Amino acid sequence: MIKKIGVTIFFGFLLILGIYLNRSYAYIYHKIGDGNLAIFESNKEYIINKNMQNSKTLIYAALGDSLTAGAGVDNYEQSFPYLVSEKLGYNQKVILKSRAILGYKSIDLKNVLLPLAINDNPDIVTILIGVNDVHNFIDKKEFEKNYDEVLKQLTQKTSAKINVINIPYIGSKNLIFPPYNLYIDSQTKEYNKIIKTLAQKYNLKYIDLYTESLKEFKRSDTYYSNDLFHPSAKGYALWADIIYANLSK
Repeated sequence: MIKKIGVTIFFGFLLILGIYLNRSYAYIYHKIGDGNLAIFESNKEYIINKNMQNSKTLIYAALGDSLTAGAGVDNYEQSFPYLVSEKLGYNQKVILKSRAILGYKSIDLKNVLLPLAINDNPDIVTILIGVNDVHNFIDKKEFEKNYDEVLKQLTQKTSAKINVINIPYIGSKNLIFPPYNLYIDSQTKEYNKIIKTLAQKYNLKYIDLYTESLKEFKRSDTYYSNDLFHPSAKGYALWADIIYANLSK
């Protein structure tokens, strides 16, 4: 009798846990969907210091997903690529090529955005991809294969200074509850190990955005937009400062 009660309690616990996990996961994407974030035109060109005469022109291709596309702010000028471009353009003309689309994973970047970036003949490239691979449970070997191909082609087919940005800590504690926060964070760290190893393989600049922004993004929701997932203008400004300070220019 006691054994039967124990089994019943055990399976009851599993049922409750399953329901909790299911609803918690659904809540994350419901909240993100309800954020009504501005969506900026994909694959667009922006020019900083358009009227600057007698200076060289630097071409910057920013590859990624919604975190590079500027999701979460009111205008693209608040995105980290645009802010980095402004910093790069203090004494020169900069053409920013936004090669970023919401929801993209590593395979999408490889198949769709990589050829465009190569055709841009950029001087500087930043790559920030992987958060959607993590949240969609993409196999790490597949992620590594896709990312490796991206870096291989960029190093072989361009003369750009390539900057590999790891996956930042993202998602407010008021959006991603335990144990999902712990799971996603642990997976992010595993994917970042792959990214770092590949950056070292091709002798490329590795920017540790995760570590340098972790404390602030955990501490305050002011770094998040109203969906509690994508950064706010304050969050992107912090990222831009970190990325520019570590950028291979």
